[in-house]
Amino acid sequence: MKQDQSFDGRADKFARNIYDSTKGRIRTTVVWSDIEACLARLGNRPLRILDAGGGFGYFAQKLAAMGHQVELCDLSAEMLALARSQIAEKGLEDRIRLIHCPIQDLKAHVTGTFDLVLCHAVLEWLAEPRQTLLGLFPFVNAGGILSLLFYNRHGLLFQSLVVGNFDYVRQGLNKKRQTALTPTNPQLPEQVYDWIGRGGLKIIGKTGVRVIHDYMRHKQDQREKFEDLLAMELQYCRQEPFISLGRYIHVMAQKTTG
Repeated sequence: MKQDQSFDGRADKFARNIYDSTKGRIRTTVVWSDIEACLARLGNRPLRILDAGGGFGYFAQKLAAMGHQVELCDLSAEMLALARSQIAEKGLEDRIRLIHCPIQDLKAHVTGTFDLVLCHAVLEWLAEPRQTLLGLFPFVNAGGILSLLFYNRHGLLFQSLVVGNFDYVRQGLNKKRQTALTPTNPQLPEQVYDWIGRGGLKIIGKTGVRVIHDYMRHKQDQREKFEDLLAMELQYCRQEPFISLGRYIHVMAQKTTG
């Protein structure tokens, strides 16, 4: 039976690989630009924010530093310990509450609704992504926004084709041996969009994350040409066909008020 994946035992490695790398810098820059657009849409006021499965709270900490109140939950005790240390260093203890629980158990730990709900790079680690996502929708208040980042199955397929990993493609993108930081359950974008629509939310934006980086022929260019690369990522990430080829897709969806 499939199980949800925790990052206990690999929290530090995850933080280094995902955030202290060229791919991590692209991810955080592109997604943060989207979040800033969401904040502008929600108005210039303190917000109540939920970061569901937020790990050590990279975005939670940035949002708290802006004056917002954030509730951060994660399945990994190690991730939350890392978050606690960083939050203390920044003096943000009064603005971030840490919750050690699976997303599916949030009802037992939080009350009310939120102006902004983040769920980043979580669905692809879950045994039941649809049910978990549907369970998050009630936490979005009327007029509130869901920021959902997921690992794109189409991007994984295209990258596998480009590098000639045809056996992997024939196996349905199923690896015999799973690596520690490779998502176990990449998502089909059209399926995720359908779940969002059925949940009563309207998609207000889509962004491809790493629409160029992972497909570059010469890997050294990812480092040596990084500033140009980042500029190109920002230029093309909100255009098709590049959105659908992103290794991740960031979807922003707003709950209708009527």
